[in-house]
Amino acid sequence: MKKYQLYLLSILTGLLLAFAWFPHGWIPLLFVAFIPLLVVEHTVFLNPDKYKARTLFFNAYLAFITWNIITTWWIKNASMGGAIMAIIFNALFMAVVFLFFHKVKKRIGEKLGYLTFISLWITFEFLYHGDQITWPWLTLGNGFADTISLIQWYEYTGVFGGSLWVLVINCLLFSCLIYSLNKKKIIALLAVIILPVIVSVSLLYYTRSLPVDPAKEQKIVIVQPNIDPYNEKFTGTYAEQLDKMLKLASQKTDSTTNYIVMPETALIEDIWEEDMEQTSSIITIRKFLAKFPKLKMVVGASTYKSFKPGEKLSPTARKYTGDEGYYDAYNTALQIDDGKQIQKYHKSKLVPGVEQMPFQFVLKYLDKFALEMGGTTGSLGPQAERTVFTSSDNPTKIAPVICYESVYGEFIAKYINSGANFITIITNDGWWGNTPGHIQHLKLGRLRAIENRRWVARSGNTGISCFIDPTGEILQATDYWVPAVIAGNIELKTERTFYTRFGDYIGRIAMYLALVLIIYSWLIRFRIVKKT
Repeated sequence: MKKYQLYLLSILTGLLLAFAWFPHGWIPLLFVAFIPLLVVEHTVFLNPDKYKARTLFFNAYLAFITWNIITTWWIKNASMGGAIMAIIFNALFMAVVFLFFHKVKKRIGEKLGYLTFISLWITFEFLYHGDQITWPWLTLGNGFADTISLIQWYEYTGVFGGSLWVLVINCLLFSCLIYSLNKKKIIALLAVIILPVIVSVSLLYYTRSLPVDPAKEQKIVIVQPNIDPYNEKFTGTYAEQLDKMLKLASQKTDSTTNYIVMPETALIEDIWEEDMEQTSSIITIRKFLAKFPKLKMVVGASTYKSFKPGEKLSPTARKYTGDEGYYDAYNTALQIDDGKQIQKYHKSKLVPGVEQMPFQFVLKYLDKFALEMGGTTGSLGPQAERTVFTSSDNPTKIAPVICYESVYGEFIAKYINSGANFITIITNDGWWGNTPGHIQHLKLGRLRAIENRRWVARSGNTGISCFIDPTGEILQATDYWVPAVIAGNIELKTERTFYTRFGDYIGRIAMYLALVLIIYSWLIRFRIVKKT
């Protein structure tokens, strides 16, 4: 096979992955997308004298950068530099994983080699859900976010079950293509394809047939103010913008309403946490809430904390400009009622390079280049543990998920394990413009609903705001880039799914299996070298 044919096959893999991806993709392509690149790897494997490892690496990089560009180009609307870095390095990491699979396969043989490919790829996805260099947007299991009827079993496996499904089918089809086709392979292939679909449809029917308990229902109002983050957010006064949001909320709020949900950084007044009760925005909200006896509000804000002289500084502490002293800045969710208690949660999963400089303890000198979307420079302060918002007058316990955090399955499951019986997602997707980015973000929230069998109330500044039921069905979706308010009843759930209890166990199993296979390949190499 000529080199240009290898390049065409590699590009084909990138195109198949991209054209399978939601919101406009055709999901069956995901089950064959890796086959062209596996053919390239197989060709290099069989012809070591003709093709070097760098040939495979270049072809893999070509495939994955094609996929990354087509599916995540919209990041440039928020940050051109961030988009370039995300696309280049994400494709690079994927190519390294694929090359590593090839190296291990050369030592342990083809049968175990493809098991290595599956375990290494899922390990890469699992580690990409960590805290520093983290960008799990293109986790293969996320690709089913538009076809929830196929993945109701995510309540047992999470998204890594979807990744496993995709990789196993690709490898089985590749085996049928390259090697002889027999009855056992056909049966195995049909079973892997059909059985998960049957299980999913059965779970979908069962979950939707469960009776609703009116005693556990809460009435929720979701506000979508549609404030342009590039212009209006920084030109209008905080009082004017808050008044706009409260007027929207009042259209659907009455004495039976339990919660109002407003988007990320909806309160643009500088809120210092030590003086929060005296903040104008908080006082205005309390006056509004006082009209309705049951009412509470979940709202996003930019908050700050001053460090007292001699107090230990956090790794994200910033120095005041032209003054002594330090402070921390946070992307915060608040729960406010008409009493004296304000519950707060600081966003913990921060966007790398945008809200947080990765490996800050090493790259502290680069911290000033991290840019938070609200206009503040420097890394934001995270919160180590999840905070569940509670209520003194009803059993509601809320998981206050902020924007990018909704991409992380096990992260959300920790809220549920802490007692949360429904999820709010507050976000500001206006940074990305009317691109596939905000739709992808919306639909990833469906996976969290399925994994934990929880209702989701999603408030986006510029859209799309909606309710998502425990089967992942989107209800009352608002239009993008229009002011809107919706109201609905959600049922509080207390049961925990298998996935909620055990989290990303498939990722961990894959990691341990990959480690065993790598060690085995090293032992084989040592034995060969020793015999020589």
